Amino acid sequence: METGSRPIESFDGGFDLRTTLESGQSYLWRRDDDRMYRDSSADAPWYYTVLPETATETNESEILRVRQTDRRLEWESSTANAYERLEHLLRLDDDLDSIIDSTPEDPLIDSAYGAHRGMRLVRDPPFGCLISFICSAQMRVGRIHRMQIALAEAYGESIRFDGAEYSAYPTPDRLAEATESELRDLSLGYRAPYVQRTAEMVSTGEAHPNDAVGLKYEAARESLTRFVGVGDKVADCVLLFSLGYLEAVPLDTWIQSAIEEHYPDCECGSYAETSRAIRARLGGTYAGYAQTYVFHHLRTGGDV
Repeated sequence: METGSRPIESFDGGFDLRTTLESGQSYLWRRDDDRMYRDSSADAPWYYTVLPETATETNESEILRVRQTDRRLEWESSTANAYERLEHLLRLDDDLDSIIDSTPEDPLIDSAYGAHRGMRLVRDPPFGCLISFICSAQMRVGRIHRMQIALAEAYGESIRFDGAEYSAYPTPDRLAEATESELRDLSLGYRAPYVQRTAEMVSTGEAHPNDAVGLKYEAARESLTRFVGVGDKVADCVLLFSLGYLEAVPLDTWIQSAIEEHYPDCECGSYAETSRAIRARLGGTYAGYAQTYVFHHLRTGGDV
């Protein structure tokens, strides 16, 4: 087992682990106390994720556990190079100060950055991110998270680490074998056939979310809409929270509300045109950072 720690002050712009992992960006991490998205009072909870074989150098599933305590980030892992994995998944190498300084001055954005400073974007494995956001339609964050737990426990590989059992996220092959009825039994509802068919597309090689990597932003978004159940908003979520397109701004309910109240001139009548306008208003290159801060700020009751 590899363990390590690092002072929070060593990260450019600081780091807030809980806000990063419980802000509606990722549904592939869990807490040891199983109270993620339900309890913000617990003291320094451990978070964990299971990386799929395709995301590791050893071609084995890997357990990563991490917590923030006493102004330090601590981690444990089942294999070596844990810090490099965390740096990638939690974007610890982002210069948060520079990103925030590059954002245009704006009362709502300034308020969100001030309230949640240290939150970073995540970089989730593409398949798990894609399925998570297919499940996100008309759902609260806690319910989306519980769906992903149900999928992992029903179809994921069981991994043993330090005396405990962990469930990996299902592989495309395994999830493609699930029936629509079985997925509905896990409370996926009308999303069940979308999840099954998308898993089948990845499993057979018909399409993969990584196909979008390297394309220009709007072409990358269009590439992802090939998957069943994926519209522009879900595609933007995958681009932002997995594939590194930091300019992406998913137009969810909270951001649509922000546009209506704070940026009405950005409402252009279509997703594509409104997306272009709000990306420009939020700073272009790092607009996705501003979007995520505003989303979390509004969702948790913040104001200007």
